[in-house]
Amino acid sequence: MKIIIILLITFIGLLFLNNEYNNSPMKKIEVGDKVPSFELFDQNGNLFFVNAEIGKSMVIYFYPKDDTPGCVKEACKFRDEFEKFKDLNVIVIGISGDNVASHKKFEEKYNLPFTLLADVNNSVRKLFGVPKSMLFLPGRVTYVIDKNGIVQYTFNSQFGAEKHIENSLQKLNEL
Repeated sequence: MKIIIILLITFIGLLFLNNEYNNSPMKKIEVGDKVPSFELFDQNGNLFFVNAEIGKSMVIYFYPKDDTPGCVKEACKFRDEFEKFKDLNVIVIGISGDNVASHKKFEEKYNLPFTLLADVNNSVRKLFGVPKSMLFLPGRVTYVIDKNGIVQYTFNSQFGAEKHIENSLQKLNEL
């Protein structure tokens, strides 16, 4: 009985934390919005300024964690389709709460040809309004941004990791 009570209290606590996170005063970035200004360190320890990339189309994708099954699928699909993005003059940027060292290992292990940004305090995730899913997992959301810095498409799916790439390419080909 004691274990059931502890589990119940833990579950209620997780619900509360999830509610606090998802109802915090953050604006959800939507189609038609300008990409918010931010800077983060990439997997090589270099500071990345999103404003310096305005003038190029971008795909910015938020993912939960390096080297986890769904995130590996998504990253490897971006890798496998990278030439298609490159042919469209699109830069691909992955963002998670992992640190620079974790991103470097992830990049090297899977031979990822694109930028990974370390959002260790989740400030950019919050800036974009990326919700958590399943009470505690950081969300998986992809944004297609045109060369003027305007969001043209968003896709939110925790379990459709590979659909993020397919849908992004489809939208980019329509632009």
